[in-house]
Amino acid sequence: MEKFKFLTKKEISKLTKKTGVYALQQGKGFLYIGKANNIKERVKSHFQKSNYRDNLFINKVNKIGYIKTGSEIEAMILEANLIKKYRPKYNVIWRDDKNYFFVGITKQNLPRIFITHQIRQKTKKDKTQVKYIGPFVNGTALKKTLKTLRRIFPYYTVKKHPKQLCPWCHLGLCPGPDTEKKEYKKDIKHLISVLKGKSKTVLINLKKQMKSASNLQDYEKAAKVRDQMNALQKTLSNARIFGEIEIKKHDWKRIEKELKKILKTKKGISKIEAYDISNIQGQKATGSMITFVKGKPDTNLYRRFKIKVTGKPNDIIMIKEVLNRRLKHSEWDLPDLILIDGGKAQLNIVSQCLLPRFKQIRVMALAKKKNELYIENQKKPVLLKNLPREIFNLVLQLRDEAHRFAITYHKKLRLKGLLN
Repeated sequence: MEKFKFLTKKEISKLTKKTGVYALQQGKGFLYIGKANNIKERVKSHFQKSNYRDNLFINKVNKIGYIKTGSEIEAMILEANLIKKYRPKYNVIWRDDKNYFFVGITKQNLPRIFITHQIRQKTKKDKTQVKYIGPFVNGTALKKTLKTLRRIFPYYTVKKHPKQLCPWCHLGLCPGPDTEKKEYKKDIKHLISVLKGKSKTVLINLKKQMKSASNLQDYEKAAKVRDQMNALQKTLSNARIFGEIEIKKHDWKRIEKELKKILKTKKGISKIEAYDISNIQGQKATGSMITFVKGKPDTNLYRRFKIKVTGKPNDIIMIKEVLNRRLKHSEWDLPDLILIDGGKAQLNIVSQCLLPRFKQIRVMALAKKKNELYIENQKKPVLLKNLPREIFNLVLQLRDEAHRFAITYHKKLRLKGLLN
């Protein structure tokens, strides 16, 4: 576990703006430990906008510690481990059944996973032994984290699975009725390790599993493990679970200036729309449109589309349909910039849809494989990692939010179809 870097109370301005965990101390004693997507702003809020809880201890604070993390999921897990290790006085005082959450894992041949407020002891009626991980402070963040990890390591939530596939099986969130016990237990072990903050160990073990399967020429298994490894790496580096980073006016002016440079335009950029398509072999295909205004999501302007085009799945035709339907809504204000999930082909089809009526809208497309950003009227793509950090973060945030919104609607339609 990484160690805190400490500053005095007078050095708050030197705190990082990165995601991570912070500690408020009196001498060597921990008063409070929390997590934040912007450590500096969160710590400042304790002193500037203190609530009745802060007022109980804020005047005692003389030292502030922080640990940066790669993602908000890691921050949430690290916070839980540090609270458990140091038992900060004011975290413990506020602990009750409504404040803290635990992840329960049953000790069975095919363990199931659930979230609970209380650590329950086994009874005569229910002799099932349960292992608990926690405490976690934020129940909503924990639910979102488990939902994300379940896509990588599918798990059971019910005592007995039906003999046929359940709705969660069709969505890739449940191992199904005929899962191999040994492989399932491995996945659960990996999931537990991630929740304990040992994601690096999990990635090393997955790499070993992949090589072993490949050496045995079990290429199907090797591919499955490779996909798990890639998904976990992406989740730990990109996942957002606490809400969006606050972008202030002066920050947006800087970001807008960089965007205008990249797009080679003098026109202002305020409203950005991002689009994504979600489908499984064309089944229940959906499209999403999400909108950011000055770098912040405006959920009132989000729209979703049930794809009408039939035949073989074709993302290019589907994105064309979605954009044409969007442009028919003259009552919706036009964006200054559009971001599409895809490569040059997607970029070209969107440009065709916009011409000749909407020349003022600029277009970019982000190709997943290498995170190459294709920009309208520019021959070669640019690597996202080579762009300023603010642009890198904004583009990924737009892409991930559009994907999340599309896949949520897609799963809703598939689940509805399975239940009807």
